[in-house]
Amino acid sequence: MKQLALDFAPAPPPTLDNFVSGRNAELTQNLRKLAARDAGERFIYLWGAPGSGRSHLLQGLTAAVRGAGASAAYIACAGDTRFAEGVARVDCVAVDDVELLGEDAQVALFHLYNALRERRGALVASGAAPPVQLRMRQDLVTRLGWGLVYQVHALSDEEKTLALRGHAAARGFRLADEVCAYLLTRVRRDMPSLLAMLDALDRHSLEAKRPITVALARELLQATKEQHSGSRIED
Repeated sequence: MKQLALDFAPAPPPTLDNFVSGRNAELTQNLRKLAARDAGERFIYLWGAPGSGRSHLLQGLTAAVRGAGASAAYIACAGDTRFAEGVARVDCVAVDDVELLGEDAQVALFHLYNALRERRGALVASGAAPPVQLRMRQDLVTRLGWGLVYQVHALSDEEKTLALRGHAAARGFRLADEVCAYLLTRVRRDMPSLLAMLDALDRHSLEAKRPITVALARELLQATKEQHSGSRIED
């Protein structure tokens, strides 16, 4: 089989448009309003299990704010995170995985929250648990719970199936149940990866002049694994 590098594109960058909302419709609507500077509440806290889409939403919000002509910063927290000077002058700050912050950074986030509130900036933070369950400074926990608080609900397999079928229909083909089930068990389960695989499968189907079946999906995945393995050997 010929090389399929052009057929298997990387997942697109996170945006609010390519986030499949499912049960998170109210949350995504408020993030859109925030990006458009049409929000009544400028401070939002998101929590949810790994893989629920918290990082996708924060990165998508950052892109949307910049696309609207304002400044935005996305900060992925770690134990050694330090907030850059001047971040309080940014219009919207997205802080991901706040529970990973060390003591000094928690103090800095507390002051950042107050500074943004004073100058009518916005802050959207995320964590693995609701504010009241965070083992962090109590004054910071209180601030994080002042605004809107949302649990980010991961998509169920049924919701992912509906999203994949809808995406397939938009591209002009019907996705069979068995193909959808195969993708859900063989591909990374986040929606950007699943949709990228579906797009690749559609392109490969058109090029090979074969219908989209489990056999075709298996063939594409196997060829992709072999290409990646060969690339590592050559490197």
